[in-house]
Amino acid sequence: MNRRPGFAELFAALPVAVLVIGPDDRIAHANALAEQMLNLSERVMTGQPLVAILPPPEGVEARDGYGFAVYDTEIATARGVRMRVDFVEAKIADHDGWRAVTLHHAANSRRLGQAPDRSAARAAVGAAAMLAHEIRNPLSGIRGAAQLLGAGELTRLITTEVDRIAGLIDRMQEFGDTRPLPVAAENIYPLLGHARGVALAGFARGVRIDERYDPSLPPARINRDALTQIVINLLKNACEAVRDERTPCITITTAYRHGFTRSAGQGHARVPLPIEICVIDNGPGAPADIADHLFDPFVSSRPEGQGLGLALVDKLVRDMDGIVQYGREGTPAATVLRLLLPRAGT
Repeated sequence: MNRRPGFAELFAALPVAVLVIGPDDRIAHANALAEQMLNLSERVMTGQPLVAILPPPEGVEARDGYGFAVYDTEIATARGVRMRVDFVEAKIADHDGWRAVTLHHAANSRRLGQAPDRSAARAAVGAAAMLAHEIRNPLSGIRGAAQLLGAGELTRLITTEVDRIAGLIDRMQEFGDTRPLPVAAENIYPLLGHARGVALAGFARGVRIDERYDPSLPPARINRDALTQIVINLLKNACEAVRDERTPCITITTAYRHGFTRSAGQGHARVPLPIEICVIDNGPGAPADIADHLFDPFVSSRPEGQGLGLALVDKLVRDMDGIVQYGREGTPAATVLRLLLPRAGT
């Protein structure tokens, strides 16, 4: 008879490095992946001050009781090894003073929409956008010539395909726009309501879209049109993901998250990102072989997909100094696309 695994076995098998810290700021437990990343055994780390084994990321000085998250940061271990990680510290519910520290290797950062080097993909998209500009003129000539042929099945086929390619070119050229995106203090709720209404009136007709909002959320520092486009893209992506589910369901949530920050570049202060918007669906999630590349251009799990929707979301979110994350969370597991954005006045 198979024995149910206990807490110690489950903790050891977690696919993320975890340190459990007691009220005295000393390490109480470390799982196997933490031992591997820090190159120290749990026995050696237990009882040691956290700062002696794993100093906090640069710029993190005060803890306000809510924990914090620092993405794409460089840390130095007790043995002098430097690595780029996502460093997250969270308090443990119902255990005063206890907290957990998790480390994600930079190799996982693409899934979090935080790839440190996207220059090759950006260069490829830029070249494609320039090529698209050169293609547009002959396409117009082809469409005009087809219309001169008169009505017919062949003419309709030509014009339909030309229009489809022109639409794809329009989307590709959006990536070539490097102008700064104007941002302002905005109430996100009218924008979320508008995006939801657009979805329900069109591609999401017949799909339930629930709302779970934090009513006390302050204004965000965003671009109205960009955020609306982002949420519509995420809702469309979610609708496609749940189309084979018996009871398809999508949920939009908002929350205020203390301690989330991102790097603003060398020599600049980190940007706080407390405004959280999530689009959650009960679909199967991305295939494992592309999950780490969802935000790369031209990557799609659908044969008919163009692979530009999430890539454009990533670009627009970055243009507003935010980040977008993909994950599978909860029980049963649901797909979560999470936006983290700056609040107005920061």
